[in-house]
Amino acid sequence: MTLRDAIGRLRIIVVGDVMLDEYWFGEVKRISPEAPVPVVRITRSEERPGGAANVARNIVSLGASATLLSVVGGDSAADRLRAVLDGGGIDHRLQTDPHIRTTVKLRVIGHQQQMLRIDFEDAPSREALDQKKSEFARVLEGADLVIFSDYRKGALDHVDDLIEQVREHGIPILVDPKGDDFDRYAGATAMTPNRSEFTAVAGSWKSTEEFERKAEALRQRLGLNALLVTMSEQGMMLFREGAVLHKPAQTREVFDVSGAGDTVIAALGVMLAVGATWDQAVEFANAAAGLVVSKLGTSVVSFDEVALLFDAIESWGRR
Repeated sequence: MTLRDAIGRLRIIVVGDVMLDEYWFGEVKRISPEAPVPVVRITRSEERPGGAANVARNIVSLGASATLLSVVGGDSAADRLRAVLDGGGIDHRLQTDPHIRTTVKLRVIGHQQQMLRIDFEDAPSREALDQKKSEFARVLEGADLVIFSDYRKGALDHVDDLIEQVREHGIPILVDPKGDDFDRYAGATAMTPNRSEFTAVAGSWKSTEEFERKAEALRQRLGLNALLVTMSEQGMMLFREGAVLHKPAQTREVFDVSGAGDTVIAALGVMLAVGATWDQAVEFANAAAGLVVSKLGTSVVSFDEVALLFDAIESWGRR
């Protein structure tokens, strides 16, 4: 069986904070007479799924099936988000909380440069979260892997309970964390913080040796099989029991890092769910990350794009 065929049989569950990413593109030709700010004449706009929805979008782009669970408001932004998810072939189970606004990130782009971002967001109610937990229990059956994508918007306030629920089914768990309390993710299979997220919890370091000690201590404290720290231009560092793996960043021009963490955890999850080694999974995720940062905004990478950079692709069918 080829790697593409194996990935095509996967069903991965994504739970977390979803958002609608809006992009308004325009031209800047003058400064406003009302204030010292540029005037952007909008010429076109785009809507893309963001947050956990972008993780699900990347999973589907890589060839697997994704089931997305989250909470949205009872508003037009939620309707538009559902529409783009439908267009992307994503199985979504979005719980409506009529008392909140769907999270929206509106970016104004002039001459290919982001000039302004406006955020709209509210935390979901406890009632909506409890209803989502019931739905979660129903979709776990037959899942190959679960990803928790935390953007600290409130959808994962009970993530510790959800992790325990998944562990009872023996399903691997990946977490893209946020905030300064990583203990709430204890018991997951692996976690993928970026450098700033790791530093917020573990503190700064003055040497590679100190960084590795802090990372291993965190991995052991949380009971993780692996800890993958993404470090932008310095690549990725994978920490497992008795082993440290460094993958240098793929050399290419960085255009936009928005959503790069979504691509990393999606690619890592797809490979682990299909039975790849940790080394292979990290290599695949590193290649995917190198591709997505060369694109504008929250974007995805396809299996074919990553396959061109993934060294193990030719030998996969002969495993």
